[in-house]
Amino acid sequence: MIEASLGPTRFPRDFWLYLASRFCTATASMLLRAAVAWHVYALSRSAFHLGLIGIVQFLPAPPLTLVGGALADAHDRRRIMMVAQLVSLGCSVALYLATRGGAASLPLLYGMILLVAAAAAFDNPARASLLPGLVARDAFPRAVTIAATNQALAFATGPAVAGLMIGAAGVGMAYALDAVLTAVSLAALTLLRSPAPAGARVRIRLQAIRDGLAFVWRIEVILGCMAVDMFAVIFGGASALLPIYATAILHVGARGYGLLASSFELGALVASAALVARRPITRAGPALLGAVAVYGIATIAFGLSRWFPLSVVAYAAAGMADQVSVVLRNTAIQLSTPDVLRGRVSAVNMIFIGASNQLGAAESGFVAALTNAPFSVVSGGLGCLAVVAIVAAKLPRLRRYRTDEPISGPR
Repeated sequence: MIEASLGPTRFPRDFWLYLASRFCTATASMLLRAAVAWHVYALSRSAFHLGLIGIVQFLPAPPLTLVGGALADAHDRRRIMMVAQLVSLGCSVALYLATRGGAASLPLLYGMILLVAAAAAFDNPARASLLPGLVARDAFPRAVTIAATNQALAFATGPAVAGLMIGAAGVGMAYALDAVLTAVSLAALTLLRSPAPAGARVRIRLQAIRDGLAFVWRIEVILGCMAVDMFAVIFGGASALLPIYATAILHVGARGYGLLASSFELGALVASAALVARRPITRAGPALLGAVAVYGIATIAFGLSRWFPLSVVAYAAAGMADQVSVVLRNTAIQLSTPDVLRGRVSAVNMIFIGASNQLGAAESGFVAALTNAPFSVVSGGLGCLAVVAIVAAKLPRLRRYRTDEPISGPR
């Protein structure tokens, strides 16, 4: 087996192919998200329509992600990812052709992002549950951190490239680049050798899905990690309103929009690099809650800012805090879940993540439509701080959780 090394830990060839594929899909996903948001606002000039993007993306997520998780525990995870990414590739090509031909419209944009969200509901659980089978168990925490760094770099690259492409060549070329990145990801997946799911093959039935939900509900630390992230981002997310901030509040245009959107992920990248360089955090529970509190404070600062450099710094600080919580959450969830359940537990986690991002976008857009964008962002940051206080009081096992101790059992 061909191996590469990073520090004292050696990782197999398939791990690096996995990272290459993930980098391309993550970059494409963020590029598409930024391009669609800009396009929707350009066509509608409406905060309500920006919020509607989150609702459309959320609609297929709960039912299809649960099915996708059960599917990932029963079939070849690599093939599931390839089929899902082929659907995304087709949507990107359709958006490019429609934009180039002058046929782009709000219904078309919403329809395409609905299909992309449906495809992601199958791709995400398969991808998350594939990683533990590619590396040794003792190398997994470092592998998660490296994968998170890879994802943060991709997430920072996507919006920045979208802003540059929109400013230089129009939104249609952003869709074209999105299609190219997805095609490269598919090429990497064809070279990857996917390990078969461990244990007995799981039949795709309702009971299999219930087993995954029941496992998450029984383990307080896992449920708490998912819940604190979901509600904090629902209240504290500001990403849906970035087109408004870039055009109407900060007056920085498409390129400034790209930099603003990427600053969150640049902050996440800095946090990932710091986590790779230092020893793993053992007092993960307090660190997680502290990171989410910092996220809320940074969101408030961003909402109040009218100076572009300060807005970039505040949004980057929010990204740093968010990335710390992502790494801690993913490590706890994956290592405490048996392989036979990883697809389904990953699916539940993806639903929490999707709900936070998509419902957060809807919440911020709708509140901004009723009031204004700054009020929506600042009140959301305050709500995030309230979530931290409630979770810390109600979930003592999460508050005391350490990575060097066994995960607590049923609640």
